[in-house]
Amino acid sequence: MDITIRLSQQPEADALLGRSPLAALTGMLLDQQVPMEWAFTGPYTIAQRLGSDDLDAHEIAAYDPDDFAALLSAKPAVHRYPGSMAKRVQQLCQYLVDHYDGDPAAVWRDVGSGKELLDRLNALPGYGKQKSQIFLALLGKQLGVTPEGWREAAGSYGEEGSYRSVADITGPESLDKVRAHKQEVKRAAKKA
Repeated sequence: MDITIRLSQQPEADALLGRSPLAALTGMLLDQQVPMEWAFTGPYTIAQRLGSDDLDAHEIAAYDPDDFAALLSAKPAVHRYPGSMAKRVQQLCQYLVDHYDGDPAAVWRDVGSGKELLDRLNALPGYGKQKSQIFLALLGKQLGVTPEGWREAAGSYGEEGSYRSVADITGPESLDKVRAHKQEVKRAAKKA
């Protein structure tokens, strides 16, 4: 995997997201209760603090939990809730070690259908239905992972030409469109 991604809006962090399946999965995991750019910069920050240019599921899963929490908590923190997110990142990595021998791309490699991929994503720690659908849409729209029925499995996030989520962000202009969509959804929810 070596794809151009522009989710963090920082070249080094985006380069890692484009070449590392674990970085992409981790960024998606971190994408809650913080600005999207902050979440998707997180994998790069973690890699740098580990003294590496990539992330390794075996290494992170085996890391001392207190030390890993401290690593994510160092200023600037990787997330608004670095301790709880450190635990979630380690749970994700342990799951990948246990079920995919630490190979995050195996989650989507050789899947038979979009539904099967969605089921695999839903099984990941920290991934609920919406996060799984968004990541599935990101895989299909930007990373070339397009098993039969992937758009349907991704729900509205899989729609072509939409600007609903990180799956649709390819640069600053599309980021603005996604933000505008999210603001409109919030306004509509307030009215309801």
